[in-house]
Order: sequence, then C-alpha cells, then structure tokens
Amino acid sequence: MAIYGIGNPLIDFLCYADDEDLEYLSLNKGTMLLVDEKKRTEIITRMNNKKKTISCGGSCPNTMVTLRMLGAETTLAGGVGDDEFGEMYKKRLRDNGVKDETVVFHAATGTSIILLTNDRERTMNTFLGANRMYDEDKVNEESVRKAELFYFTGYMWDTEAQRGAVRKALKIAKENGTKIAFDLADPFAVGRYRSDFLDLLENYCDIVFANSEEARFLFNNYDPYECCRSMGKLTKIAIVKNGKKGSYISDNGRMIEIPLYGKSDPVDTTGAGDTYAAGFLFGYTKGYSTEDSGRIASFLAGEIISQLGAQFSPEKAKELSDRIINGI
Repeated sequence: MAIYGIGNPLIDFLCYADDEDLEYLSLNKGTMLLVDEKKRTEIITRMNNKKKTISCGGSCPNTMVTLRMLGAETTLAGGVGDDEFGEMYKKRLRDNGVKDETVVFHAATGTSIILLTNDRERTMNTFLGANRMYDEDKVNEESVRKAELFYFTGYMWDTEAQRGAVRKALKIAKENGTKIAFDLADPFAVGRYRSDFLDLLENYCDIVFANSEEARFLFNNYDPYECCRSMGKLTKIAIVKNGKKGSYISDNGRMIEIPLYGKSDPVDTTGAGDTYAAGFLFGYTKGYSTEDSGRIASFLAGEIISQLGAQFSPEKAKELSDRIINGI
C-alpha cells in the first residue's frame, strides 16, 4: 500500500541541556515551541558548547522514513531550503528509498532544536523556515490520487499555506476513497485548533493518533480511556497513547488495551509518537488486525526510546522488521 505524507522536513539538533538552560532561555520543559530566527540563534548560542548530534527529522518525515525502512512504499512532500541542510535532507530521503516530493525554496531549511534534560524530557524549539512556503499549489495531485493512505499531523495547521495544502490533499483523498490518518501531534496545537481538529476527525479521518495530553485538550477529560472512547465515536480507529501505561485503541467502538513494550526508563523520547504511528500504519497496511498493529506500534516505540534520535539505522530497522515478521 502506497502512503503519501505531507510534513515538515526539519534538521534536528539534539542537545543535552539542564534546567538552568531552560530557565535562562525561558522555555517550558516538555513542550514544542515555534521560534523565529532570533530565538533560534539565542538557543544555538546558549547550547554551542554542549554535546549535540545533527540528523534529519520532523514528525511526519520520521514516520515516512520508518515505514519505508520496514518495507512500505512512502512519499514525502514538504518544503526545504536551497542550502546545505536542504541537500542533506533530500539525500537522506534518497538513501532510505522514500519518494522525494519536497520542493526547494529560496529560504533556510527548517530546524528543530531538541533540548534533552537528565529526566529524559525533550523540549522542542522548531524554526519552520522553508516549510512555511509549501502551499496547495505545490501538492502533486496525481500522487495523492495514487496513494492508498494519506498521512498528516496537526503541526501543519500552524501556517495558512500548509493548512491549505493539507486541505487540498484531504479533498482529493476523500474523492478517491483514499484512507486518511491524522496525528494530533502536540497538545498546544490541539488547544489552538480544537474545533478544526474535531471537524477533521468527524468528516475526513479513518485513523487518528493522540497521546493522553492531546486527547485531554480535545475532550477536556483527564481519563485517556474515556477520551479514546469519545474519539472512537468520531472516527473508525482512534488511538490514545498513555506513556508508561501503554495505549488504548477504539476499533469501530470496540476498546482494545495495548501493553507497553521496551524499557520504562527511556534514553530519549524524541520520535516515540512518530514511530508508534509508523508501526501501526505498517501493520494496518499489511493486513494485520488492529490489535496486532497496535502491538507492533508499541514494540517499535519501545525500541526507539531505547536509543538516541528519532529514526532507526537501516541495520536496526532490518532486525526489527524480521522480529515483526517472525512474531514479536
């Protein structure tokens, strides 16, 4: 099954930080903040002498890359800059076999500075850069029509141009009977666009992913089980991830509890939700049951938080794919 995703290609700067750094930078631990160039420069300057790694990331791109590594056919659309980071990103997609429909703009490639503290919380500071320029005119309509599943995240709602691009793809997908999967992505995005997201769930989406905080913002309810039930009344498959307690899935109203796999003391939680989505969609598109797809998702999420970074190496992905095929 071909999967088409519109997302934010970002260069991830993963930096080790402490609470003093966050206080100095006036950042709230564990959140995702959209920053301008001035704030990005301030953070980079503060973290200049700290240990860091640089990699290709972004929520939807992480999911598309992981799906491709597992053997699914994926396409990524979005915007990159005409700079060294843009070239680096496009090479990464080619190397991993993801069909590249990113558009190059005369702008800086987007970056995400992820500050990782000793308690393994990550505080994300995202500069969208060229992503802001990706609009409905750049959507490859033929690719959307050929796809069997369209995937996007709530991050797309933070710019009018990207929102328009997703709405165009949604219309095409709906007209062609393409399955639609949506990850709410961020509690504050849910807070900003709650009514829009509820409309998307009810009128477009077949599969929806949320974590417990995002679900709480959506339904004003602290109980993730009840939130999953509520979300399941709006869409066919609703998933609420509940951290160390596993996850809940509503499959056409039938509630399923998925256990946590992997370590309860993660090395790095960056990309856990992206990987969970990849695992579930991999199982779903390969014909696994909803429950088994959830188990694959939980298993892969448990593996990604046991390493640094939001994407597996090709060797690790092959190992994990073999384990899935042979039974987790």
